[in-house]
Amino acid sequence: MQAEPAASKLGVNIDHVATLRNARGENDPALIELALIAQNAGADLITVHLREDRRHIRDADVFDLKKHLKVPLNFEMALSEEILNIALKLEPSTACIVPERREEITTEGGLNVTQFSDTVAHFSERLQAKGIEVFLFIEPDLAAVKAAAATGARGIEFHTGAYARAFTHLPQRKLELKRLEAATAAALDFGLEVHAGHGLNYFNVAAVAAIDGITELNIGHAIIARSLAVGLDEAIFEMRTAMAR
Repeated sequence: MQAEPAASKLGVNIDHVATLRNARGENDPALIELALIAQNAGADLITVHLREDRRHIRDADVFDLKKHLKVPLNFEMALSEEILNIALKLEPSTACIVPERREEITTEGGLNVTQFSDTVAHFSERLQAKGIEVFLFIEPDLAAVKAAAATGARGIEFHTGAYARAFTHLPQRKLELKRLEAATAAALDFGLEVHAGHGLNYFNVAAVAAIDGITELNIGHAIIARSLAVGLDEAIFEMRTAMAR
């Protein structure tokens, strides 16, 4: 089956496949098997986050994925010299710099680019010197966009968590969509490529996918959760269909 194509590419985040694998400390489900299923089911890229605490994705995983995937690998990473050195050796297609706290369950918000501007610019320069396109995971506001543009990054990925949390409250949902639209327009004016992700699911994704200028959505938890009921290939088909509505 082929879903109607959406304007935005779909990046499938497979971190939680690794979470399930690690629960038993063994190798089932095999991360590469599920990544290849996702690739063959229509994922435009595969996204993984190699966290400093290695709670799901591990070092060997990213090199295995890079070796076997035909679609691009999107490597999410903290502002960590250790992780930077791995990224430089791995040479993924893209690196998305994200905030990271050991205590958090999942990424809680966008990177404070202003606070870490010198470090971000340094990381961006080193990554791009290896041919790795750099994106910054930020909140959808104008100040964050302006700060991101000053670092020399290729683009940004908007944290859509506030929109996702507001989805059942129509007035707030509309405000969050307007924030995303305005921030996207500003990013395009700065020459940045725009991606989005976090908390997107089958019910809320269409409005974000429809924003003019957003070229990629990265979605993990909703797809992996749905795959337990229908299989990963069907879950990806359903997400691509939802994005195109």
